[in-house]
Amino acid sequence: MGAVYFYHLTRHPLEVTLPQLLGKARGAGWRVLVRGVEDARLDWLDEKLWLGPDESFLPHGRAGGPHDARQPILLSRETGQSANSAQCLMAVDGAEVSAEEVDALERTCVLFDGNDESALDHARGQWKTLTEAGCAAQYWSEASGRWEKKAEV
Repeated sequence: MGAVYFYHLTRHPLEVTLPQLLGKARGAGWRVLVRGVEDARLDWLDEKLWLGPDESFLPHGRAGGPHDARQPILLSRETGQSANSAQCLMAVDGAEVSAEEVDALERTCVLFDGNDESALDHARGQWKTLTEAGCAAQYWSEASGRWEKKAEV
């Protein structure tokens, strides 16, 4: 049974925080699905990941290609079973996450922009839904300048 970690981004944008979390997930040996809601935004994230420093390169691909099953990190809008058999899901930009997914995966991460009121509201709703369904959850904030766990259920 996995857990869901909520990351409240206030100091660093998604394109800075996501590669850090992806590196940690890959360091744990996990395949990762990055789930978004808009193709254009996933294309943008794909480009950002390709432009990262060589020493911390994160091998990845966009869903829909011939080698999806081989991708260590797959960026997709799809829900359900991932084509790359991910053990970790990172939901961005309000992408949906189900309690069944949280239970089936090693880790689920919900990253949301703390400077966007609608993103905050959506994340609060996800927290409520997932914790009421019995999912273990942690809430992390970077408001102090470093990541701190603020709540755990």
